Amino acid sequence: MPGVDFAISDADKTGLMSCSHGVDRSKGLDLVLHTPGGDVAATESIIDYLHSLYDGNIRAIVPQLAMSGGTLMAVSCRDIVMGRQSSLGPVDPQIGHWAAQGVIEEFKRAVDETTKNPASIPMWNQVIQKYWPTLITNCEHAINWSDDLLRTYLANCMFADLSEAERNPKIEAISDLLGKQATSKNHARHINPTKAKAAGLRIVDLEGDQKLQDYVLTLHHALTITMSETRSVKIIENDQGSSYVTAAVEV
Repeated sequence: MPGVDFAISDADKTGLMSCSHGVDRSKGLDLVLHTPGGDVAATESIIDYLHSLYDGNIRAIVPQLAMSGGTLMAVSCRDIVMGRQSSLGPVDPQIGHWAAQGVIEEFKRAVDETTKNPASIPMWNQVIQKYWPTLITNCEHAINWSDDLLRTYLANCMFADLSEAERNPKIEAISDLLGKQATSKNHARHINPTKAKAAGLRIVDLEGDQKLQDYVLTLHHALTITMSETRSVKIIENDQGSSYVTAAVEV
């Protein structure tokens, strides 16, 4: 739907608060994620909130897509259940529609080329004049923030049971796969379970539990139909019947 925001936002915490009320938290949380991602600050806040409720006993289940901020939410869990059709995505930060790492890389290239060849200054001036004040600094801060979150969640959650010597190589490999645009090439890159496992993420095959697979895919298909046949654009729901639905309003 044109103009509809499907992204993770601060408003989603209200839905999670509603759906976490009155449930038996001692059982932990199965967090079924299907999201394109969204605001980094909201994602961080939601992860902190869920961990405060469930003390880190959270399993992510990805029936199809958990991209960007959704991937950050997934790696903050103890493991991630994925099917053959499931994908995670890069978590390199975006400033508006610009890739922060791409901006920094391009700026460094401009400095290098104009220093070596002053005749290229007019060409690069056409590019750099599109930058606004503080863009470079904002990009650097966003890159550091995203990388810190990724590494912290992996160290404190998924790999909390490992020694520093065991977890550090895994974190480096995962950071390279998920956090570097030079590796992913594009923020929309779909990372399948095989690649996620190879990097060291704790991936559980959905096909390994037929009963769970039937439940997860039935739920996913039901929600997909609901969104296609109604004006619902976000659904946060628990197994007790509590739900928080955001609907598109025709203007």
